[in-house]
Amino acid sequence: MRIAVGSDHRGVVLRSKIIDLLARLGHEVLDVGTNDEGNVDYPDVAALVARRVSQHEVERGILICGTGLGMAIAANKFHGVRAAPCHDDLTAEMSRRHNDLNVLCLSGDMLGERLMDRLVEIWLKTEFEGGRHARRVEKIAGLEQGNGKPA
Repeated sequence: MRIAVGSDHRGVVLRSKIIDLLARLGHEVLDVGTNDEGNVDYPDVAALVARRVSQHEVERGILICGTGLGMAIAANKFHGVRAAPCHDDLTAEMSRRHNDLNVLCLSGDMLGERLMDRLVEIWLKTEFEGGRHARRVEKIAGLEQGNGKPA
């Protein structure tokens, strides 16, 4: 799978570890940075990953900031992107199983390295169930059309 990975300054160290994990798992990684621990605005990095997901240049994306919240908010502004922060095994699994999450947002401040690795692995291996959940994801896509109504 081709995966774009990005972080702001608060996720630089963990981003490189996630990139190593993804490579070990056999995925193709597009690293969009940042490589600088100086201040970086998270919406800029979120846009680099989300745009590639939206345009189908990559299948999925992973974003890291202090909480994962800001990255998710910014990434969700892009058509076809479903981004959310995950903080435990259940949220990582259900984000894929029920929501077909294509951008995983992680907290560089609140998650340890082992937990983060586990969340990434769960998120990568969990399949979307479809069925009634597909109908709901389609309704979310309808909201993207700007009419305020589900499809």
